[in-house]
Amino acid sequence: MMTTQLNEAAVLDALRQVIDPEVGMNVVDMGLIYHVAIEGARVRVAMTLTSPGCPMGESIRDGAQVALLNLDGVADAEVELVFDPPWHPAMMLQPA
Repeated sequence: MMTTQLNEAAVLDALRQVIDPEVGMNVVDMGLIYHVAIEGARVRVAMTLTSPGCPMGESIRDGAQVALLNLDGVADAEVELVFDPPWHPAMMLQPA
């Protein structure tokens, strides 16, 4: 069995599984991931939502945490919701 090296690219790939149900896009391509920190087997992510009042906010945060915990090499994951800077549509990744 191959194991994935735990790095920022692997973390972002895992987070691409998390879809914002209101928009139908993953949280990485939407530009909702602000920061990734890896300390051994612990991953911390700071992310935002499209608005502070997003009704799916806790569900999206929980989905991100589950995606991280399912990643090889991750023993602990913390997903913090932040709202500074505020998200805007220009933060979305543009198709290649």
